[in-house]
Amino acid sequence: MPTLKANQPIGIFDSGIGGLTVTKAVVERLPNESIIYFGDTAHLPYGDKSIQTVQGYTKKIIDFLLIHNVKLILIACNTASAAAYEMLKIYVGDRAILLNVIDPVISFLGTNYANKRIGLIGTKLMVQSQSYHQKIAKLEQQIDFCALATPLLVPIIEEGFFEHELIDIALAEYLVHPTLQNIEALVLGCTHYPVIKKSIADFYKNKIDIVDAAKIVASEVDTTLTSHGILSSTQPNHHFYVSDYTESFAKGTRLFFGEEIKVESINIF
Repeated sequence: MPTLKANQPIGIFDSGIGGLTVTKAVVERLPNESIIYFGDTAHLPYGDKSIQTVQGYTKKIIDFLLIHNVKLILIACNTASAAAYEMLKIYVGDRAILLNVIDPVISFLGTNYANKRIGLIGTKLMVQSQSYHQKIAKLEQQIDFCALATPLLVPIIEEGFFEHELIDIALAEYLVHPTLQNIEALVLGCTHYPVIKKSIADFYKNKIDIVDAAKIVASEVDTTLTSHGILSSTQPNHHFYVSDYTESFAKGTRLFFGEEIKVESINIF
């Protein structure tokens, strides 16, 4: 692997606003790391696209991040992680470290939920990929796993309705589905979903665990950079890019970071 340096930035990307939940967790865990974030708002949601289409979009984003000399790329999108990670791992090669948001969660479930019934909600493509099912089966921890596609949630969140009756109505329809009955924990299988975590917890009256990938993944980023000896100790410099500027994305950056953040629209496709 080419020599990666501690002062190089971390690249993070998602189909839109959802990856900001992971980005916030990374910034809180690793305050000296610089972030290059790309939200593909022109093509969201990824969850109703084909695998080939998602792979095409993500290759372009990878090229953009590599031009910015990133040392590590985090696919902060469950759909892209399921559809494109294996392909992108070959494509990136030794030019940067590549992480996804699924594998750290799988490891967490194996450690904490053996012999339990676990549910997951996510996009159509992510659920149809069977990625979680296959990886959990390989753990051999007797986890009873079920997953439900919840495609309406991402568009509602992207429109900025984080706390709105529309979310409550959609959740009430989805979470009563027979697939998710008698679960002991629910995995938020889309990085958009942590912004409605409270609404989900309220629906279940806080009687089940809500597994939020953000802190789990941030810990994995920390561990990976530490093991490679490339943790930054400099003043951070963050840059946020989108493929199509939307007010809801700008609103999301203010919501997650507590301040106005400059978002630049750029066409990389």
